[in-house]
Amino acid sequence: MVSLAQSMADAKQPAPDAATFWRRQTQAIADVSGPVATLHLGALRHNALDMAVRAAGVPIRVASKSVRVRAAIDATLALPGYAGILAFTLPEALWLAETHDDVVLGYPTVDRAAIATLAQSEEACARITLMIDDLAQLDVVDAVVPPSARPTIRLAIDADASWRAPALGHIGVRRSPVHEPGEVASLARAITRRDGFRLVGLMMYEAQIAGQGDATGSGDGLIRWMQQRSSAELLERRQAIVAALRPIAPLEFVNGGGTGSLEFTASDQAVTEVTAGSGLFAGHLFDGYRAFAPQPAAAFSLEVVRKPTSDIATVLGGGWIASGPPVASRQPKPVWPAGLRTLPREGAGEVQTPLQGEAARSLSVGDRVWFRHAKSGELAERVDHYLLVDDDTVVGEAPTYRGEGKAFL
Repeated sequence: MVSLAQSMADAKQPAPDAATFWRRQTQAIADVSGPVATLHLGALRHNALDMAVRAAGVPIRVASKSVRVRAAIDATLALPGYAGILAFTLPEALWLAETHDDVVLGYPTVDRAAIATLAQSEEACARITLMIDDLAQLDVVDAVVPPSARPTIRLAIDADASWRAPALGHIGVRRSPVHEPGEVASLARAITRRDGFRLVGLMMYEAQIAGQGDATGSGDGLIRWMQQRSSAELLERRQAIVAALRPIAPLEFVNGGGTGSLEFTASDQAVTEVTAGSGLFAGHLFDGYRAFAPQPAAAFSLEVVRKPTSDIATVLGGGWIASGPPVASRQPKPVWPAGLRTLPREGAGEVQTPLQGEAARSLSVGDRVWFRHAKSGELAERVDHYLLVDDDTVVGEAPTYRGEGKAFL
């Protein structure tokens, strides 16, 4: 069987117009009953190469939570410009480290069973880096396996990259409690005094830049103003944090950014690598950016099962809501035929989703409607596999984490 990496390398460019793109995908899955999730290989390759260009030679660490398909992670890491994985749970990191030698856990862990498994393996401890922002997290590790009974565990500090605006307060996500250079340095010194740990890295994720579109059509001017000022503050503070850490521990990596901030983060001389993942599959939350326009690599198709009125077509399924605040943008987006919308009182339903619009008049029972999930990786939790599409042909399939029997969160 041809690998996903080879299929992606050989894939045709995606059609330049939406009508042809979705019509060819519909043709590719004509004989497959819904719901159907697809990965368009030409679009995936386009997105991966575009991200590498945007990173300007700074290596990209793949955020696995935004993919959740091992074959796609492997295929991306085979491309120039990519190195390493940012995992989201320790059990996942242990699984991925069976075949990858550079896995950073992007979040703290208190999973005692997984910590015990990690501590039993010299190889796993050499391949996996844990993320911390509090000494209490080290206490949990020591309580599971004391330093004398385990290999040295690699650590990275997650430092808060949010902007504390003079008048507006906290802007960004609530992650780490350490924000100022002195706070990060104090934590680093405390780590070096602990047996059984080695500080090797720093991560700072600027969500207010990387995860906030600046061309959504709503408040764009204010968003750009905020991002410009936040970027200037973060550039200075991150460099100061790295300078404070260098005498304390020889850092192997300084990680930052996300799909939406690749240009800015890669331009920071203190950063040695960037993280990205959402831009590969291109959930629709990443449509509203000036700097890039990803191709819709991941999508799913549902079938019309009833017509309650002439201008409403109801598909089976649809309620695959993304995580985050419960707002309209977290719903899956009907993208083809164009002009469909969910009903305000129903939205995307648990079992069925009524869709209204002029395009619904031409839909018949048995026709297909294409959707894009809001977030790139979460669609994989709903299906066992993606069908791999090259232009108008299914050329294979790739199991999701779920399809491999894994459910990490």
